[in-house]
Amino acid sequence: MTTSLLNKPFFSFFLHILFLLLHIFNSSSFFALAEHTSSPTSLFGNNNTEAEALLQWKASLDNQSQSLLSSWVGISPCINWIGITCDNSGSVTNLTLESFGLRGTLYDFNFSSFPNLFWLDLQKNSLSGTIPREFGKLRNLSYLDLSINHLSGPIPSSIGNMTMLTVLALSHNNLTGSIPSFIGNFTSLSGLYLWSNKLSGSIPQEIGLLESLNILDLADNVLTGRIPYSIGKLRNLFFLGLSMNQLSGLIPSSIKNLTSVSEFYLEKNKLSSPIPQEIGLLESLHVLALAGNKFHGPLPSEMNNLTHLHGLALDGNEFTGHLPVDLCHGGVLKIFTASYNYFSGSIPESLKNCTGLYRVRLDRNQLTGNISEVFGIYPHLNYIDLSYNNFYGELSSKWGDCRNMTSLQISKNNVSGEIPPELGKATQLHLIDLSSNQLKGGIPKDLGGLKLLFKLILNNNHLSGAIPLDIKMLSNLQILNLASNNLSGLIPKQLGEFLNLLLLNLSGNKFRESIPGEIGFLLSLQDLDLSCNFLTRDIPRELGQLQKLETLNVSHNMLSGRIPSTFKDMLSLTTVDISSNKLQGPIPDIKAFHNASFEALRDNMGICGNASGLKPCNLPTSSKTVKRKSNKLVVLIVLPLLGSLLLVFVVLGALSILCKRARKRNTEPENEQDRNIFTILGHDGKKFYENIVEATEEFNSNYCIGEGGYGTVYKAVMPTEQVVAVKKLHRSQTEKLSDFKAFEKEVCVLANIRHRNIVKMYGFCSHAKHSFLVYEFIERGSLRKIITSEEQAIEFDWTKRLNVVKGVGGALSYLHHSCSPPIIHRDITSNNILVDLEYEAHVSDFGTARLLMPDSSNWTSFAGTFGYTAPELAYTMKVTEKCDVYSFGVVTMEVMTGRHPGDLISALLSPGSSSSSSMPPIAQHALLKDVLDQRISLPKKGAAEGVVHMMKITLACLHPNPQSRPTMEKISFELTTKWPPLPQAFGTISLGDLFS
Repeated sequence: MTTSLLNKPFFSFFLHILFLLLHIFNSSSFFALAEHTSSPTSLFGNNNTEAEALLQWKASLDNQSQSLLSSWVGISPCINWIGITCDNSGSVTNLTLESFGLRGTLYDFNFSSFPNLFWLDLQKNSLSGTIPREFGKLRNLSYLDLSINHLSGPIPSSIGNMTMLTVLALSHNNLTGSIPSFIGNFTSLSGLYLWSNKLSGSIPQEIGLLESLNILDLADNVLTGRIPYSIGKLRNLFFLGLSMNQLSGLIPSSIKNLTSVSEFYLEKNKLSSPIPQEIGLLESLHVLALAGNKFHGPLPSEMNNLTHLHGLALDGNEFTGHLPVDLCHGGVLKIFTASYNYFSGSIPESLKNCTGLYRVRLDRNQLTGNISEVFGIYPHLNYIDLSYNNFYGELSSKWGDCRNMTSLQISKNNVSGEIPPELGKATQLHLIDLSSNQLKGGIPKDLGGLKLLFKLILNNNHLSGAIPLDIKMLSNLQILNLASNNLSGLIPKQLGEFLNLLLLNLSGNKFRESIPGEIGFLLSLQDLDLSCNFLTRDIPRELGQLQKLETLNVSHNMLSGRIPSTFKDMLSLTTVDISSNKLQGPIPDIKAFHNASFEALRDNMGICGNASGLKPCNLPTSSKTVKRKSNKLVVLIVLPLLGSLLLVFVVLGALSILCKRARKRNTEPENEQDRNIFTILGHDGKKFYENIVEATEEFNSNYCIGEGGYGTVYKAVMPTEQVVAVKKLHRSQTEKLSDFKAFEKEVCVLANIRHRNIVKMYGFCSHAKHSFLVYEFIERGSLRKIITSEEQAIEFDWTKRLNVVKGVGGALSYLHHSCSPPIIHRDITSNNILVDLEYEAHVSDFGTARLLMPDSSNWTSFAGTFGYTAPELAYTMKVTEKCDVYSFGVVTMEVMTGRHPGDLISALLSPGSSSSSSMPPIAQHALLKDVLDQRISLPKKGAAEGVVHMMKITLACLHPNPQSRPTMEKISFELTTKWPPLPQAFGTISLGDLFS
């Protein structure tokens, strides 16, 4: 979370102003420009040349860019030309077009026409191509900023001629090759910004020649090797950014000379060994970020000298020993993260008086001590996680005085005592997780005052008593987990007022009497667990209203009666457990019950139906009697008729068969006589086939709406005015099919899949002439079409984008974890995700690969869509669910950035992440706001939190190691809980990463 340790835009702005002032007041070249000859010939001649050069470059840009430069007309760039500044002689000295949205290249920019140019700022545009060699002709240039564009290729050697440079900014492009050794020529350089490119090789020793350097930022590249010893010569350096690379080895002892450095970023590399004691000499340090490396051993005691630290990030290493005793001796520490290490001992006492703390993460260590003694009151504290340690003692009432705290996590410790009622005064709390401790007593009614709380996790404790009715005031609650306690009494019907609730777990308690029907009002609920209680009576019919419910567990109670018939409408239900009750009668006719294991249904009074281990339901006796009597009557009437008609039917049948065979032999090739398969659920297949052929005028190209690897897609309006999408398969695909009966069975399985985010498959027609799959028609078309259309992309706001991604996650979770056997999509792309009029996502083509290659466990015959396939397919052809997870990450990144993120992904997937972290790192200096889709305004408030939340998940999906990627089930769960802070496995981006 180290990017939030520094407000970088402020510093960048400050430095730019500083450099500008330096040039205006101290640069001899500036005064030389002012004294340039002002004779009429020189003045107008040079002016015309520069104007022609600028107009020539303008003409090479796209039409939109030319309109943005509409003021560039006439013969004098010094008169009202936007972005142009001239000296007294009429010569251009400053060209600043920052954030203009320019698209094009620099190839037609005649650099030799601008002998007096000393300031060139083209940052935050969409310039592409390579950096021309002609740049070297700008020998008087002092300030060059081409950052945040789409430039590629190496840094040209001719730039080494620009020895007057004081600022060189080429960051956030696609530059490749090594950092050239001629960088040592820039002895006047104050700022070198090369972050977020694809630069490789080692950092040249010549970097030590830049003795005027104040800022060195090489983060987010693929630099290897050691940090050069010569870096210790940069005595004027106050910012050093080397994070997000593959640097290895030690931190050189020469850093002791960097006594002016204020911010030192080394996170997400492969640096190892203990931290050198020389680090303690950097007493001006405000930020020290060492997270995500392989550092080990104890911290040097000299770190106690760093009394000016505002931010310290040690997380994701292998540190042992104690935390620094005087960590907060200076009293200015705001951010301290040391999670995922092996720190032991107690928390330093100096932390108690560190009232400026904003964010603290000490989770997943071996820390101990009395938790009630080491923490004080922190008026600015926003987030604290002490989970997975060995803290004991009782929760302090002082936590209630942390009025800005949004997250309090102290799970998996040995904390005892009661939950302090004063916690209800921390009214900004969004998340409380005190699970897996030794807490006792009741749930304080004061928690009802936490109106912003959306996650309350108190499971695995010894809490007792009833659920306080005041809890009904938590109107924003999404997760309520009170499982495995000693809670008793009735389940309060007031829980039905939690209209945003997604998960309700009250299992393993002593709740009695009935399940309140009001739970059926929780229309957003996805997971309900009431198992292992003393609940009695019938299951309320109202539960059938839970249309979004995916998992239901009411096992190990004393429920009786029949399962309500309303359950037939719970089509999202995927997992159910009703075992160990007194239920009877038929199970609901839905997939969740049909696919349930015998263990999930056993030990009831007498349930029946089509499921593992159950007896079929017999018809009632009265029905059987009526049926037998009616059968006898039918026999008496029909039997005499059969005898008389039998001979006629035999003769006519024989003639009909002979005629049909003759016609078939004349009209169809022998090998295709059996190829008339119509598997269209709920329809007359033959008639449906004819209707589709007629509706598309025998697949006329006028009805074509898309084309894929397996076939062409057409829009067909049926006689009933139903609109369907028809994928007409390439003949090469249908010729591969040999077992049509198995194929037809597979179609039925896929056609029975029902999920709100999966395109419905109506069935399949196979005919000698045409073979096609029939799907639901989705109005807006593909996600790719929306993203690539300027007009549609602007309407596609952040809330809609978040909703689309959540829908795709839910669909894939369903295919992977709720279908038996699991369905791997194999080709998740923005082209295979359709969007309806309400901006709800629908995954398509989920069955095509499965149908056409049902036995293919390998991927030798299909490699997915380039740019979306998982990297492991380059060396193994085995496809798993984790391949879909990776593709989901690519699509999500595409939705967030507004374009295919190929280059960005390669930058993000730095293999230098810590072995203890399960996610690839994000570019700490490439601010999230800079990679988001620039065609729409930055997200605000809740949407901003959602975007950050989504990007955390995306990065975890893109992990190079498939085993380290989360499952779609986990992803879907995290997505549907909106945007609370995520566990470490999903990263540590904060809102600071978005806006600072």
